Amino acid sequence: MSNVQEMTKADTSVIRPNLLSVDDAKAMTLPRMTEIFTKHLNPGQLHFMKLLGFHKIKIERAEGMYYYDQNGRAILDFFGGFGSLAFGHNHPKIVEARKKFQDEKRQEIAIAFMSQYASALAHNLAACSPGDLDMVFLGSSGSEAMEAAIKVAERAAGPKKPKIVYAENSFHGKTKGVLSITDGSLYRGEFKLVDNTIRVPFGDINAVENAFKSDPEIGVIVLETIQGGGGIIQAPNEYWQKLRALCDQYGVLWVADEVQCGFGRSGKFYAFEHAGVVPDVTALAKSLGGGKAAVGAMIARRDVYMKAYGTPKTAMIHAMATFGGIGEACVTSIEAINILYDDNLIANSAATGAYLLSKLEELKAKHPAMIKDVRGKGLMVGLEFHDFSKTVPVVLRPVLAVLDDKLKGSLPGFIGSHLLRDHGVLVAFTEYNRNVVRLEPPLICEREHVDEFIKALDEVLSRGIVRIVKDFVKAQVK
Repeated sequence: MSNVQEMTKADTSVIRPNLLSVDDAKAMTLPRMTEIFTKHLNPGQLHFMKLLGFHKIKIERAEGMYYYDQNGRAILDFFGGFGSLAFGHNHPKIVEARKKFQDEKRQEIAIAFMSQYASALAHNLAACSPGDLDMVFLGSSGSEAMEAAIKVAERAAGPKKPKIVYAENSFHGKTKGVLSITDGSLYRGEFKLVDNTIRVPFGDINAVENAFKSDPEIGVIVLETIQGGGGIIQAPNEYWQKLRALCDQYGVLWVADEVQCGFGRSGKFYAFEHAGVVPDVTALAKSLGGGKAAVGAMIARRDVYMKAYGTPKTAMIHAMATFGGIGEACVTSIEAINILYDDNLIANSAATGAYLLSKLEELKAKHPAMIKDVRGKGLMVGLEFHDFSKTVPVVLRPVLAVLDDKLKGSLPGFIGSHLLRDHGVLVAFTEYNRNVVRLEPPLICEREHVDEFIKALDEVLSRGIVRIVKDFVKAQVK
């Protein structure tokens, strides 16, 4: 018997597993989703979803600023996938560009050849980037883009300057390399991380200068321009200007993490542009994929890139992975960048973001016992609530103060739960300061959407702390 006959015979004995179809997935019930999520995905995460009532919702479709659940209810999206939905859900031009790509059966994976789509996306990213940021690496996530950014900077800095400075409360990703500069014990777990890192307070230029002065082995500093997980924290323009000067003085390469705050979210293409300075390396992801594809990009100065990978011998040290520059993903990003400018969404982010901040300041004045701070830039906004003890009558504060740390995040959670259940509004939270509600609506957001959100938030806050807690407890026992 020939090998082909033996293989054919073997193939006929393969037993088809119990598979679900696409139609099965679409028709899946909430109980079945819960069963599979618990059995095969993340049972611990389901605990938090149940607390907030998210487990009761099945999203059937999404369009523009809204999700639509199993009952046809519209849910206003002020979460925005941590900044991944600049164009809202299923933007028609982006959907059309992807459909045309599919209909014409264009190539997806063309690793052996140059890709016209990867080339065009790299050109567009260089065109959007200030200064001499013009060398592009394409990947599939923010973590991958930041891994590429750290590696290119470390190689360019050279073996005599191997140390990397990062900031307190930073978040740069969960893959092993950038986890070493992600300042969160929850994510770090008990993983063995690299030890060539130095931590400084975010926004403290004196701490940076002291580190540079005291340790000549520092070659790279990595900072989010606006800290997302830290609670939407900014540094003044003067900080970034001084940082640029210090990096030049001490021969340190500055990597600006713009994965969340970039791509127009702050009211500029890059948030660092507000300070009129340019880093040596930066990274984008999130909305770069147009809400329909997983795309990340590292953009570096040409001289930095060439030091790292500029010869045939070194060119393949960090070349694109299998899905970096995949055809349809690149086409999605090309269309997204064009829409960003054609529809004036960067300017809209600045204007609508300013309006959102002004309306939140009004609510802060109306509800001072609950709202501690309002901050942000463009449509990247943080709404910080007081510790629980500060929201109750003065006589009760000493009793509750000892529980503040354990209760941190409870009030934002209660409010977020009520917004979703009673008003069909979705918000997000931050990793490190759990008292902060994170607002990152799509850049297509208009004043009417802000007004809808503000009206809902005002109604919830106007209930007062006692009723907010009671309503949350009642929802848990239903």
